[in-house]
Amino acid sequence: MSTDNAPRSDKTEARRPRGLPDRGPADIMATEAMMATIREVYQRYGFDPVETPFLEYTDALGKFLPDQDRPNAGVFSLRDDDEQWMSLRYDLTAPLARYCAENWQNLPKPYRSYRAGWVFRNEKPGPGRFRQFMQFDADTVGAASVAADAEICMMAADTMEALGIPRGAYVIKVNNRKILDGVMEAIGLGGEENAARRLIVLRALDKADKFDWPEIVKLLGPGRRDESGDFTKGADLDNGQIDALGSFMKGSIKISQVKDGPTTVTTRFPAFEGPNFRENRLYMDGIYELESIISLTTAASYGHDRIRADFSVVRGLEYYTGPVFEAELLFEVKDEDGRPVRFGSVGGGGRYDGLVSRFLNEPVPATGFSIGVSRLLAALQALGKVSTKPLDGPVLVLAMDRDVTAMASYQKIVAELRAAGIRAEIYLGSAGMKAQMKYADRRASPIAIIQGSNEREKGTAQVKDLILGATLSATKDREEYLALQARAQFEVPVDGLVQGIRDVLARQRG
Repeated sequence: MSTDNAPRSDKTEARRPRGLPDRGPADIMATEAMMATIREVYQRYGFDPVETPFLEYTDALGKFLPDQDRPNAGVFSLRDDDEQWMSLRYDLTAPLARYCAENWQNLPKPYRSYRAGWVFRNEKPGPGRFRQFMQFDADTVGAASVAADAEICMMAADTMEALGIPRGAYVIKVNNRKILDGVMEAIGLGGEENAARRLIVLRALDKADKFDWPEIVKLLGPGRRDESGDFTKGADLDNGQIDALGSFMKGSIKISQVKDGPTTVTTRFPAFEGPNFRENRLYMDGIYELESIISLTTAASYGHDRIRADFSVVRGLEYYTGPVFEAELLFEVKDEDGRPVRFGSVGGGGRYDGLVSRFLNEPVPATGFSIGVSRLLAALQALGKVSTKPLDGPVLVLAMDRDVTAMASYQKIVAELRAAGIRAEIYLGSAGMKAQMKYADRRASPIAIIQGSNEREKGTAQVKDLILGATLSATKDREEYLALQARAQFEVPVDGLVQGIRDVLARQRG
């Protein structure tokens, strides 16, 4: 069958790339309000802002996220005109390490900074999983003491409460990668030859808050096939190794009283005892550091209800070397089907003592915390702590005439409104009054200003209260209707227009 007469189009299809979100005014405004609060807490702790570019040389980012040899495994990469590989940053920590190393001689030490921005993951997108998302980080570079880690945990707790999340609705959970590394050494996963398997184990255990344990067992064993049919290769551990890791992950928390000068500090630390673990130096170092962090936070009045030790915190990135922590939300909300769901982790971080040192001939300890902005915003919206309402619409000056004289008058009106701090715009389309009023409705404009040739000659303008006007049809009493109608549209001199608009806006808000 001939298709010669079929309609043809050379238009490009408008389509959004998978896993890359569009954002509207309500989301943007709510995000900015939330981030202003986070920024205030970070600054209160003495952190200063810094910004790094979206693109970094691939070798500077390192191979901490990708687990294959090619540069674009896990990251989006391209070749520069000098044939060097560049990649979109996959987090804000690796670029910070490069920045610190490049400017190390001129930075105050320790160096305390915060930064917010988009990061990118070349991964399979899914529900709630995006290839582009925003993070808000704070890091201390150049401090080896676990006091720096404890401070990060306390700052994370203060941030949650500053955002309106009540105590008891969140917890900062702390673990130590040295403990898990010691466990893996004890079950035969030590040494450079097992580095790839250890990374698979870390990433599997890091999913313990998303999957039931039987699914984690698949990832620790031969592998797991998801609902779409995609297969994830496992670590090929034997049953004994998997059982040891399971016992570790489910380890209990032991409580003891420790005298700290005149005060008694409650210290919480892991009580799980496995074969040969006490003989493992990494394991015991991790236990000591974890005890120290909890002792420090407890001494500062951050109790078990705010900061606690928890074996389940793993963090999937390879570069963590010591304490690791997560901010977890404990409250439940209902999904679209009325089922209870928990937001879980909304931020995390840890110590990464080797990341900056890759560039320098000296050890540079570092620790930091990263907030997942979109996930935290969704949680705050569920709690009613962040408004989802966009900006109030602008006052709209209708374009009744489009000659130069009329447009000059409209520009003068809108300029005076803006100078008075009132959000305002002129209708710049080509449609008539009916379509302009529909435009005002779509823009959620509270007021329309109408100035035809008659008003212009008199030096006046009509003020139309669109919010009050929308209620007139529900008014049955004629006298009340006429009174409201007089308030809903009235004429004022142009030199009194700003005050007239202010009066209407105040009435609408009050």
